[in-house]
Amino acid sequence: MTAQILFFYFAFMIVASAATAVAASNLIYSALSLLVTFIHVAGIYILLNAEFIAAVQIIVYAGAILVLYLFVLMLFNPTQEGVYLHRQRTFGFFIAISILGLMLFAAFRSEILPSPGDFTVASVQATGHTQAIGEALFTDFVFPFEIASLILLVAMIGAILLAGRGAARRPAAARGADAGLQPAPLKPDVAP
Repeated sequence: MTAQILFFYFAFMIVASAATAVAASNLIYSALSLLVTFIHVAGIYILLNAEFIAAVQIIVYAGAILVLYLFVLMLFNPTQEGVYLHRQRTFGFFIAISILGLMLFAAFRSEILPSPGDFTVASVQATGHTQAIGEALFTDFVFPFEIASLILLVAMIGAILLAGRGAARRPAAARGADAGLQPAPLKPDVAP
């Protein structure tokens, strides 16, 4: 009974804080409600007896990823917020509905849901959660693990290229001002 009450609490808070993260007009409030979402997702993991994944959720998402979001928000110019936000709302809704449809199609038309997997509760409790995750990750799921690392590498290279292209487009005076350099004052041409 207590587990069900906690589950409904966590589920309600996840949905409410995720909706607030999307709908809030202030970007800092969006980031803070995203933090609430991450923490309550970790609570769901604890209810599922996956303490290691809950700890990773808190450390990686609530710690590192959210700090990265806050750094990006600090660099974001709030006067140009209207230019970037809600520019492609129709396209975003189309993509979201398409992805949702594909996920539902994959869940109900494939063999993903009925397959129970090799790891049972007894085998996980005998070896421990961390060892069971490591064995599953590097035996059965090594190909998706490597594909995920390749996707992260491509995203990192793309971010570096985009950042370099943005710096090349700025005028030289702006780049010097960003680095804290001031242009040398011009000397007047005065004849003696």
